[in-house]
Amino acid sequence: MEELEEGLLMQPWARLQLAENSLLAKSYITKQGYALLVSDLQEVWHEQVDASVVSQRAKVSVKRSTAVVMGAEQAPDCPPEAFLCHLDDLLRPLLKDIVCPGKATFSCERVAGALMLQVRSELSGLPFYWTFHCILASPSLVSQHLIRPLMGTSLALQCQVRELATLLRMKDLEIQDYQESGATLSRDRLKTEPFEENSFLEQFMVEVEHLLFPLSCATWLYFLFPGAQVVACIWVLGCLHGWKALSL
Repeated sequence: MEELEEGLLMQPWARLQLAENSLLAKSYITKQGYALLVSDLQEVWHEQVDASVVSQRAKVSVKRSTAVVMGAEQAPDCPPEAFLCHLDDLLRPLLKDIVCPGKATFSCERVAGALMLQVRSELSGLPFYWTFHCILASPSLVSQHLIRPLMGTSLALQCQVRELATLLRMKDLEIQDYQESGATLSRDRLKTEPFEENSFLEQFMVEVEHLLFPLSCATWLYFLFPGAQVVACIWVLGCLHGWKALSL
């Protein structure tokens, strides 16, 4: 089970769009079992099972499939590895937002705090049914997979933003020195205004509050610093282009 826990931790979060449900999810599937995390940014659900549990559920699923198709009471044996491989084949493109028409149908419903992710497909010519029984994740699991990575990323991006702001101030001083030496722009449209860090941060926070107010705090934290980084990079590019256009 440690392999599943470590493998899941290394997987990135991906968007999971199911009809009216917009979720985030990550999964890790091997021959030993699978681990799944799903979140709507309000709650986080988790399921982790080993091959023995998969085997028990597989027998029920195969019996149901053969009964539907042939009315048979005796279900053929199906190794759990086949189920796990098929689940991986179905989930992988879904989490990568790859359209596979007709390959599988996914749906979800909430039951007493749990999240049931249901899959319908075909396996070896028979109907394939599977339900992920996801229960609410523990606080330590949420911290491990959401809070710590977000905080670590936000701190790293804050350092990058400070470095970019310093670079912008240096570029402004460099451009000012060229101008004082008599250099002029060859094209007026490339002229940039000096970077005002305080004004930029104040305006950015106003825009963030306006755009992200309906979202949860986790979403706000996730989008805040990447946005600041992108805007700061635009300032850098603008100053660099202005510097290159200077005609000495």
